[in-house]
Amino acid sequence: MDDKIKKLAKNIINYALKVKENDKVLITYQSLEASSLVKELINEIYEVRGIPFTNYVDPFISNLLKEKTTMKRIDLIKEYQKFELDHFDAFINIKYNLNDYESMDIKEDIRKEINKKTYTIHNKMVNERKWVLLNYPSYVDSFKSKMKYENFKNFAFDVMTIDYEKMIKDIKPLKTLMEKTDKVRIVTSNTDLTFSIKGMPVIPCVGESNIPDGEIYTAPIKNSVNGFITYNTTSTYNGEVFSNIRLEFKNGKIINASCSEENKNKKLNEIFDTDNGSRYVGEFSLGLNPKILYPMGDILYDEKIIGSIHFTPGSAYKDCYNGNNSTVHWDLVLIQRKEYGGGELYFDDELIRKDGLFVPHELKPLNYDLQ
Repeated sequence: MDDKIKKLAKNIINYALKVKENDKVLITYQSLEASSLVKELINEIYEVRGIPFTNYVDPFISNLLKEKTTMKRIDLIKEYQKFELDHFDAFINIKYNLNDYESMDIKEDIRKEINKKTYTIHNKMVNERKWVLLNYPSYVDSFKSKMKYENFKNFAFDVMTIDYEKMIKDIKPLKTLMEKTDKVRIVTSNTDLTFSIKGMPVIPCVGESNIPDGEIYTAPIKNSVNGFITYNTTSTYNGEVFSNIRLEFKNGKIINASCSEENKNKKLNEIFDTDNGSRYVGEFSLGLNPKILYPMGDILYDEKIIGSIHFTPGSAYKDCYNGNNSTVHWDLVLIQRKEYGGGELYFDDELIRKDGLFVPHELKPLNYDLQ
């Protein structure tokens, strides 16, 4: 495990963030369980003559502060985040999952006001700074994954340190194909969705921001989405867990939204009514990580599941901007492998992926061990 932690730290500092001399790096972490990783990150930063700082944030205390917060405190949150943005060159955020429901008592108006006041800062952080986000393996994660903790911890570090340099090579033909594509169609037994990605940038994600990584994303033309999609993985948002979310689109906009739990449909629709952009889609992505096969209710892992797509209501990224702005960016995942019901993915009416496996010869290396 020590070797795996050192390897991950080295990858983050030298490959993902490419920290240089005098770069100021802020490491924020949510559990003392992650201390061994934090120490290795500090050692690696000093090795390249960077300047490390740390910030320990207890997630229970953080949620309590938000539950009790006031509008005056929100202004201070904005100032604090702006200070970090102005004074650091790179950010490492190590989260630690303790309870999916822990934030459910934060008032909706407080969430909206925090998002509104910090939106510009967050946008600059994501689009104009170097950053890495990861979840340190927790006991809750191992429970959700149905693994012993030690087994899950080994799995998590293996997943986070896959051969991204090989993936860079394997992903190039898919990037080229997507850049030439106009019409995309996604089909399963309860999904039939079409949209255009014509002229949109295509961005491979190969270990440089989210850890674990392994996806390739673009964005739909904002008003081109029509049809319906049913996601077959659970997803958490604002302290609520939703299952089998079904969205129906007309000319880009979500016109109907529902989930398995009828008592949560009101809450679900409130999320999509957050602002003018929350009923439009900002991202379409294919999951490619060969070691992530099953959902565990953690979006950092689930959105990378090999043979999956995620189709994301809310804000588009700056490097693939389709005109949609929102404080929402909710990655919802549909797995199309055979054991999850199968399905097809078409680019310009050509079958590209069947039951999670790429069909064209030049894309088959991305099937890894599944083929």
